[in-house]
Amino acid sequence: MAVITATEAPTFDAPGATITGLASPSRGSADSAAWRVRLDADRPSPLHALSREEIFIVLEGAITARFSDREETATAGGALIVSPGEQFTLVAVQEPAEAVCIMSVGGQAISEGVTFTPPWAE
Repeated sequence: MAVITATEAPTFDAPGATITGLASPSRGSADSAAWRVRLDADRPSPLHALSREEIFIVLEGAITARFSDREETATAGGALIVSPGEQFTLVAVQEPAEAVCIMSVGGQAISEGVTFTPPWAE
């Protein structure tokens, strides 16, 4: 068992977002990675895809995933599920938004031809 307090959780700055690492292998989780993301308004994330499914549980505001052929929006209290291999950007339209994200351990991001494990999921 592990407990990660808000003061112990590492924080990462990304373009238009602040990410707080919660569960991951480096913090005692064997199977799941979870992090909290705060998105600035109208600042889309870089275009990327994932090697595993990613779930965004929206806590505040609304988060829109923009795919090549559509947009999907989840509002506070809802969830957005992104399938592996789909390229997308995330954006909080008009106001900041916050979500908890979950992905299975070993999931990687692919952006601009580079595959990597996000530091908050290690």
